[in-house]
Amino acid sequence: MEKIKLGISSCLLGEKVRYDGGHKLDRFLTDTLGKYVEYVSVCPEVECGLGVPRKPMRLEGSPAAPRLIVTETGEDLTQRMADFARKKMVQLEKEGVCGFIFKSNSPSCGKEGVDIYNENALPAGTGAGIFAGIFVKHFPLLPVEDEEHLHDPGLRENFMEKIFAFAKSCTK
Repeated sequence: MEKIKLGISSCLLGEKVRYDGGHKLDRFLTDTLGKYVEYVSVCPEVECGLGVPRKPMRLEGSPAAPRLIVTETGEDLTQRMADFARKKMVQLEKEGVCGFIFKSNSPSCGKEGVDIYNENALPAGTGAGIFAGIFVKHFPLLPVEDEEHLHDPGLRENFMEKIFAFAKSCTK
């Protein structure tokens, strides 16, 4: 049986790509789910040319149109990330991914619930990270989840059913 291709935030596989040079290895994803899927590793921040380590970023502005801002300098990286993401969608389409597992709370990869700050540096709402938001708009039917939700047995089962059903429908 051919393994299902799933996109995944690289740090969840143990790759040291986070802003602080660390990772967020998730053993369930690598050791358990990894037996059934082939991961397509993506780190939008590194792949769009940001180094490791790098200055922390956050989302600012409106929840309807957040901006990706370097916290310390105020540099706006929104367009850079969006341009990268649109190109990456074409590659992921060619790869035949059947879903994506995002890193929760990430300003680039958070699926939902990422804090968005106003001009006074106060939380103004929540939303999706820039890359994750573009992914979901580009692939509205693909199952997506973040690693924190996959620790909930019910949500995990639901996600796995969706990726297997989606993969089956793609091979007919």
